[in-house]
Amino acid sequence: MDVVELHNRTVANFAELVSGVAADQWSAPTPCSDWDVRALVNHVVGEERWAVPLMAGKTIAEVGDELDGDLLGQDPAGAASAAAREAATAASRPIAKVHLSYGDEDPHEYLRQLAADHLIHGWDLAVAIGADPRLDSDLVGEVGPWFADREQIYRSAGMIGKHLEGFTTAADELLAAFGRDPRWSPALELIERFGSAFDAGDLDAVMSLVTGDIVFESTSPAPDGNRLEGADAVRAEWARLFANTGDPHFETEETVRFGDRAVVRWRYSWRESSGDRGHIRGVDVLRLRDGKIAEKLSYVKG
Repeated sequence: MDVVELHNRTVANFAELVSGVAADQWSAPTPCSDWDVRALVNHVVGEERWAVPLMAGKTIAEVGDELDGDLLGQDPAGAASAAAREAATAASRPIAKVHLSYGDEDPHEYLRQLAADHLIHGWDLAVAIGADPRLDSDLVGEVGPWFADREQIYRSAGMIGKHLEGFTTAADELLAAFGRDPRWSPALELIERFGSAFDAGDLDAVMSLVTGDIVFESTSPAPDGNRLEGADAVRAEWARLFANTGDPHFETEETVRFGDRAVVRWRYSWRESSGDRGHIRGVDVLRLRDGKIAEKLSYVKG
């Protein structure tokens, strides 16, 4: 595939995804843990805006800080569409070298870098907003072999995470090479953040991830356990748990999700007065609603 066509197809695909972001999705989490949807789109729009002066022969120093900060304004989709059109036009400009941060680069290599970034971040955006995350097989066929020769360079520069194992399709293997888990979803991200907050004993963070009408059921007292409804009652219960547990550690062992339900198998341990660690194991049956946990039914082994 012609490199300009490769670049422009990935750019157009990303802009189309941005046009589908709903008003309440700009703060949604993405597979890039440091970025919500708006920050992710701003990053990609920044790359497109930078492509225009760089493909015209300008240096980074000449561009300066004019492309720093928020580039989306009050109309993120409009800003992304305009940036995509400008980047596509710039890609076809004849130029001998592009002046990048690490030195002068062949323009076709630079365009392939941009195409790879757009393809992967397009998947990031699609799964974050619930769009079709399937990667175009032609684009994967172009980016995959190119990236295989550069993966270690990207990783040594800290640009990508650990290569994940266990995937076989070309698209999933490319995502895994970029440190992405092809199974990622906002729901699983929510559950992971909830577990991390519980492990840290961060009650405010825990409560920020549940609905106002949260329902919590514990196993004891037998035979039916205790049922609490509403954020105030549940917060008080979990506050007691954190206050009365020495050096607690919450570990997620497995998560299985189906529809608006998820089952989390976990291990909870603590420091006893003797200095030894005690623990229990169990499962939570969760119900998810509107990006938060609405129900947590806990069952303890034994």
